[in-house]
Amino acid sequence: MSTFIIIVDIVLIVIILAFVAVWLWNKIQAKRLGNGDLTNEEFNQGMRKAQIVDLREKEPFKRKHIDGARNLPYTMMKYQYSELRPDLPVYLYSDSLSVTLRAARFLQKKNFSSIKWLKNGFDEWDGRTKSSKY
Repeated sequence: MSTFIIIVDIVLIVIILAFVAVWLWNKIQAKRLGNGDLTNEEFNQGMRKAQIVDLREKEPFKRKHIDGARNLPYTMMKYQYSELRPDLPVYLYSDSLSVTLRAARFLQKKNFSSIKWLKNGFDEWDGRTKSSKY
């Protein structure tokens, strides 16, 4: 019985370390990208002058999204990023900070001048949204 408990403890420690590693990786990536994380209030204030990009897939976007956002799923980013203007600010958001940071890094490599993202993701957004009626 004690070997079973030791194995369970090891598995739990590995899981905790994995979560810490992902959190740390996101912090490092955000720092490399510069000061791009915006609070809901900051995002809301600057969004009229920016291109708002929802990185989620089509169905979640249809259900509910930030008013004025366009859907450009992260999975299609490398094929459709040319739809965005590199000279205008780009505001990104999704359900996952990792996805948002990867998209921001991709756009940075493609010479976009100003890339910002919603700090706490769409789940914490308290501004105007648009929903489909189906």
